[in-house]
Amino acid sequence: MKRQKSFDNQKPTLYLVPTPIGNLTEMTPRAIDILKSVNYIAAEDTRHTLQLFNHFDINGKLISHHEHNIKASSIKILQLMDEGESIALVSDAGYPAISDPGYELVKEVIEHDYNVVPVSGCNACLDALVVSGIAPQPFMFYGFLNHSDKKKKKELQQLKNITYTIVFYEAPHRITKTLSLLLDVFGDRQIALCRELTKRHEEIIRGKISEVLSISNELKGEMVIVVEGCNETEAEEQYDFPVIEHIEQLMEEGLSSKEAIKKVAHLRHLKKNDVYQEYLKNKDK
Repeated sequence: MKRQKSFDNQKPTLYLVPTPIGNLTEMTPRAIDILKSVNYIAAEDTRHTLQLFNHFDINGKLISHHEHNIKASSIKILQLMDEGESIALVSDAGYPAISDPGYELVKEVIEHDYNVVPVSGCNACLDALVVSGIAPQPFMFYGFLNHSDKKKKKELQQLKNITYTIVFYEAPHRITKTLSLLLDVFGDRQIALCRELTKRHEEIIRGKISEVLSISNELKGEMVIVVEGCNETEAEEQYDFPVIEHIEQLMEEGLSSKEAIKKVAHLRHLKKNDVYQEYLKNKDK
């Protein structure tokens, strides 16, 4: 167990600093202060971050930290922290580690017993969720689906019975195919497609998947798709075979009995203990 009292120790700190997803005026005073207070800032794209620095008169030294140099960059950052330096981590837009580099570095910093401190700010997922008109909780953030259509369809099939609202990120050149697969796998559910959030051409399109799909070819910009969850009655109807068969099926696919019981309970909206008892009852038969 590790207990971190962020402001009650003098340890070096990794600050996770969100940056605007489109509108520079949404950069918070605290985020600016943090970036000005540290000597080093790790950035996904240093050229992009330099524009932010110039706008807010920030003068820290930039360290490149992206998906292709995570290991080498993390070693360098930890060496600096060993020397007593605090570091700020930023992505090109939004929160570091949310569909952007950061998670691996956070784990390394925690393991080295330094502080990891969040700084509140911009997040495209939450922006889209609260304006979608679809139930905001409970929700699941999924991020980007696989680029391969075959793998993307498999991912959607695994998600189709979840009753939570689901949030996806998508690029404009893949939006039509993704919406087509969503319609095929999920059925014609209510969605909100939010594009260019906080920018001049911000647009929120609310309607059935088929309706949004009909205009998808004309849409541009980075997108967030908020999809209503599966109706509970529909989810229950998907499973017209016994619980024990469902557990055994998942175990044959490689899950442990514990993992299979937990997943069956979640998918069927049952109490985990009830599923466990059913498993025990049939285990020795």
